[in-house]
Amino acid sequence: MRLDIETFTVHKRFPLTISRGTTAQTTNVWVRVSSDGIEGWGEASPFSAGGPLQSTEAIVAALQAIVPLAAQWHPLDRQQIETFLLQNNVPSAARAALDVALHDWLGKKAGLPLWRLWGLERPRIVPTSVTIGINPPEIARERVRAWLQLISVRALKVKLGSPSGIEADRAMLTATRQEAPADLLLSVDANGGWNLDEAVQMCQWLATQNIKYVEQPLPVAARDDLAQLYAVSPLPIFVDESCFTSKDVPGLADRVHGINIKLMKCGGLAEAIRTIHAAHTHGLQVMFGCYSDSTLANTAMSHLAPLANYLDLDSHLNLVDDLFVGSQMQYGCLVPNDLPGLGVTRREN
Repeated sequence: MRLDIETFTVHKRFPLTISRGTTAQTTNVWVRVSSDGIEGWGEASPFSAGGPLQSTEAIVAALQAIVPLAAQWHPLDRQQIETFLLQNNVPSAARAALDVALHDWLGKKAGLPLWRLWGLERPRIVPTSVTIGINPPEIARERVRAWLQLISVRALKVKLGSPSGIEADRAMLTATRQEAPADLLLSVDANGGWNLDEAVQMCQWLATQNIKYVEQPLPVAARDDLAQLYAVSPLPIFVDESCFTSKDVPGLADRVHGINIKLMKCGGLAEAIRTIHAAHTHGLQVMFGCYSDSTLANTAMSHLAPLANYLDLDSHLNLVDDLFVGSQMQYGCLVPNDLPGLGVTRREN
């Protein structure tokens, strides 16, 4: 097979601020796998989950090192390829891009969309949330109004964990609730921005604010505190930065209600499926999230969306220059199409 790599830069309509900083643009990586006259596409986006950054440069370097080796493989050799990537410590975002491209190739070879190959049902897909980053209350209100004008919104995720403290969090959440329609599902993501005392206070308060769940209330290192919060929180607790792959699930099962699976963290659709099954085996709920991913990566996850309890696949909706067209929003849900593979095409300028 042949492997081609290309970078592209995307810009956010609304810069996104979380507890660790603000992002306005990213340079992502487009991966193409070719064999037997078929081309499969994948994407990597740089990210940091509170630890070391997987930079665009590191992702590209890792993929370029694989280019000379690609000829020895066929796109159907997914197990062999995945084993090689893991043994050689290839960054998870680079593995994700290649894995998605191989799955796209498979679907195109079979002439079927991935959701059909996996036997899944699109009507089971729940609404995807759109994200309101950390902002002063008046800006949060503006963001809510802007999203409501752009698309059919049925769920909002509000980023908390403000460096200004939990009173600023309360003010922003109150403003968001007042601006949002009463029937919108609301969730909160602190990105590890609270300590245990703050998290207990906030979970108790958020339970009175019609919040569905709280994501990553504590830093990754606060494992013991997470167990204490789990014991007293009136709201379900999901973790993101604390869970990368299926191997992380058993150690979290006694202190969370659910996990957030992201392509770039876990390393591809194959590992996403394993992580889903691990979570379900331990009685945990599942949500899918994203980083600064374009339509390409979010469409890939949308094919697995019938298996998720909650979805946060909105990053592409916040791009002003997305290169791709794929899954479409239908009544607040991100729904893959009937085209083979991912069903993603290059956007015409």
